[in-house]
Amino acid sequence: MKHAARIMIPKKNGSIISIGSVSSAQGGMGPHAYTGSKHAVLGLTKNVAAELGMHGIRVNCVSPYCVLTSLPLAHLPESERTEDVVASVRDFTGRKANLQGVELTTHDVANAVLFLASDDARYISGENLMIDGGFTSINHSLQVFRS
Repeated sequence: MKHAARIMIPKKNGSIISIGSVSSAQGGMGPHAYTGSKHAVLGLTKNVAAELGMHGIRVNCVSPYCVLTSLPLAHLPESERTEDVVASVRDFTGRKANLQGVELTTHDVANAVLFLASDDARYISGENLMIDGGFTSINHSLQVFRS
């Protein structure tokens, strides 16, 4: 952020976008080190937004739900990263998602970043855009009552 800001401050314009996670908004989503680091990203984003706003620089964060890339499978040995395991992870994240019938992809995350970088978001700064299909908007403990 500081290196981008050095270039943007003299121009009095710019957009910095960090990548967070739903772990920054809801507990129990990942290991404590990962969750702590994502909280730090969000805190830094908000603080830098407060500092750079006077220079016309917008600073935002996008926080996706589980995107099925190699990261969710990284803890597994290579031999266990089979199509069945990928299908199982896809099924699990799909069942836990609030928005059904849609799977979050890297393209969805990229499009959110492009939006925040665009002039369409020219008055948005200090925000954490949750790309989670409503996952963090619901109380998951109440899912036991779903039929």
